[in-house]
Amino acid sequence: MTDIKELLLSRIRDVADYPEPGVMFKDITPLLADPAAFTALTDALAEIAERTGATKVIGLEARGFILGAPVAVRAGLGFIPVRKAGKLPGATLAQAYDLEYGSAEIEVHAEDLTAGDRVLIVDDVLATGGTVEASLQLVRRSGAKVAGVAILMELGFLGGRQRLEPALSGTPLEALITL
Repeated sequence: MTDIKELLLSRIRDVADYPEPGVMFKDITPLLADPAAFTALTDALAEIAERTGATKVIGLEARGFILGAPVAVRAGLGFIPVRKAGKLPGATLAQAYDLEYGSAEIEVHAEDLTAGDRVLIVDDVLATGGTVEASLQLVRRSGAKVAGVAILMELGFLGGRQRLEPALSGTPLEALITL
């Protein structure tokens, strides 16, 4: 795991003062542009999907789409995008959640999850945990079970894991990198 962690970290670029002054943005586009690093990341996340017994993979908008779709293909599972409100046609399940300054809402097609599904939630960064917490609630409201949460990078100093502990209810949360 140390080798993959070093490979992934070497391909993540820090961008100072983005999107606002004082923020150090973690840019994963160099990782995605490197086929060896992207493949290693996809394989590691697909292994988590297999280990948790997932039957479907959810990717959280927008970088979770980029990571989750190849993970689903590699693991032989279906992929479901969780979108911002108003982006999906047809009947949806929605979940509102709070942000630092305001609120947001995510949606999934109502028919994409069933009571027999075990879902792996995939995203690029765990920061404060709001989006992941909303996705946990959304999956459970659909009748499906959460098999696990797989994250490329956890920003531990922001306390997202601690915030999520009650909502996880024992569900495994795995981050490939913790900063």
